[in-house]
Amino acid sequence: MHEPALEPQRPEQVYPFDALLANARRSLLEARNAHGYWEGELSSSALSTATAVCALEAHLCDCQSLDARMREAIHERIVRGRLWLIENQNTDGGWGDTVKSMSNISTTLLVWGALNNLQGPEQARAAGGSQAVLGPISRAEAWIKRVAGSLAPEDIARAVRARYGKDQTFSVPILMALASTRRLGASAKQGWKLVPQLPFELAAFPRSWFAAMKLPVVSYALPALIAIGLVRHRQAPSLNPLARQIRNATTPRCLRVLESIQPQSGGFLEAIPLTSFVVIALIGAGYGGHRTVAQGVGFLLDSFRSDGSWAIDTHLATWVSTLSVNALSHSSHWRSRLGSGELSLKQWICDQQYTRVHPFTNAAPGGWSWTPLSGGVPDADDTPGALLALRAYYDARDSQTSPDAIEPERKLREQALAGAIWLLDLQNRDGGIPTFCKGWGTLPFDRSNPDITAHGIRAWLAWIDLADVSLQSRMRKSILRAMEFLKGRQRRDGSWVPLWFGNQHVRDEENPTYGTSRVLLAWLAATQAPWLMQSNKLEVHSRIAMAARWLLRAQQSDGSWTGSDRGSLRVENPSSQAGALGSIEETALAVEVLADLCYRAVMRPEEFPCEPELLDDCRKAMDFGVGWIAQGTKQGTEFPASPIGFYFAKLWYFERHYPLCYSVAALERVAALRRAESFRRGEV
Repeated sequence: MHEPALEPQRPEQVYPFDALLANARRSLLEARNAHGYWEGELSSSALSTATAVCALEAHLCDCQSLDARMREAIHERIVRGRLWLIENQNTDGGWGDTVKSMSNISTTLLVWGALNNLQGPEQARAAGGSQAVLGPISRAEAWIKRVAGSLAPEDIARAVRARYGKDQTFSVPILMALASTRRLGASAKQGWKLVPQLPFELAAFPRSWFAAMKLPVVSYALPALIAIGLVRHRQAPSLNPLARQIRNATTPRCLRVLESIQPQSGGFLEAIPLTSFVVIALIGAGYGGHRTVAQGVGFLLDSFRSDGSWAIDTHLATWVSTLSVNALSHSSHWRSRLGSGELSLKQWICDQQYTRVHPFTNAAPGGWSWTPLSGGVPDADDTPGALLALRAYYDARDSQTSPDAIEPERKLREQALAGAIWLLDLQNRDGGIPTFCKGWGTLPFDRSNPDITAHGIRAWLAWIDLADVSLQSRMRKSILRAMEFLKGRQRRDGSWVPLWFGNQHVRDEENPTYGTSRVLLAWLAATQAPWLMQSNKLEVHSRIAMAARWLLRAQQSDGSWTGSDRGSLRVENPSSQAGALGSIEETALAVEVLADLCYRAVMRPEEFPCEPELLDDCRKAMDFGVGWIAQGTKQGTEFPASPIGFYFAKLWYFERHYPLCYSVAALERVAALRRAESFRRGEV
């Protein structure tokens, strides 16, 4: 039973909206790098720092041929990484994924492994001195006992498996790292027996077979499948002689596959944890001299931060750049605000499109990744983001376009439609869209999901009018199927749950605020397509109303939004604290979609009928939310980030850029609504 919507409380002081928007715009534009695009900055991660420390220490112990200068450089990073971990231990004794995250079993266990002070002078020095880690280790062990029941290896393994269920993408690497650091018992053989054997030999088969084989890890975890499966085979071989023989025979082929998919940077997916796990596993399997290890270690050294930490990934430059363009593009003169670099920014986005089959996922040309770096892979969230940004550029062409500009615009259209086709080819049979690979398996990160499907719908709707007749027909069919998928995934309370975002304050760590706000944007975009509105089966207006009412119920008592409605917050968050859980990111996401709903109702009341009471409630909630943003950002001058992002399986992060670009998107939508209301009143 959900609580009724709050009666919005007006802020005591009226916020100067124009100043708020101007400040936020300025902050966003000033966040660009020297090349004219947005690079952003991911939060430092205790999990990444722990895995990197373990990998570098394993390399240091294994590679005796390192020269003194390199050995000292690696020692320094290990020491500083451990010190950063110690300094950022939570008061309860555990560690969260970020410095703003609650303690969790995965990160705490990995840090516990990274702080394990092995015998020997080099290891003691790398630990930062044995005394420096005794206190933090003692507090960590007390936390682990409370959560896992004991420090017994079997209890630890059980706790890790319980966190991830059937998905072995992250549970097996964690157990492998703990076995490597002797945290699963003094007996190495018994510790390795607790690490499930991944079928790395399957990587020797043609890539086109992978989907049919239903691998126990998600599509992007092939490097971990190979490396961790190999170290488990070497450390605790199967008792089945046929299995041992097959694995021994396929090892050279699998190592060649691993080498072939390692990017130029050395970092698999530009991800520090994944790359660290591969390095640790290969060294443990006796392949410390393999080229993949050398490149992986080089990546870890290059991604080390000056404060002693590592992030989960290098950066999300393509993603945050397209988010920024799409945020700014809600105003009429957005290109002029970008200054002289606006054309180079457009070209930069175009240049990030993949034009060849990707060696990692075997993805066809046409998609975009989250980063321009070599470790990125095309996916179904960044591709729609790029398509929407390119449509914004296309629509903002100068009316006095010269003949010399016609060819670039034609090329832009061709690139965008190639991206739309790439998304069409990715659509699953259920009508939804997965993140990376079609039909790979049933694990969460490979299944169709609402937030990415909604993003794809918006991208298709943005470009369908510029497609030829045949492609338009195909896009219409795919959009209808995708809308039916979204209808089926809407919860009875009106919300949708996303895949790639969560909230640590919500039960099951879900974030229906993110999911509902992003999916509702797609349903609102659908109101512009008469052929969708004529479908009685979709029930477009009722779906929109259900989602809007859920967002109204989810608004907190102070005007903010957190990850869900108040009834879904975790029991450790008493109601007196609920108002303090709101984030700039989630509040901005909700305000943006409510402003878009109100805008459509104002501009097209005949085509978009909305109950007056619901429309009035949305308008009040939106204003209340904007007031909270004004206060929370100090009138658009400060944008503290919150950990709402997921990465891999339940790995949290925050991105410095998210609260900034989400706020600008929300405020630009509100400004557009204000202009529309003034127009309707005849004031402009």
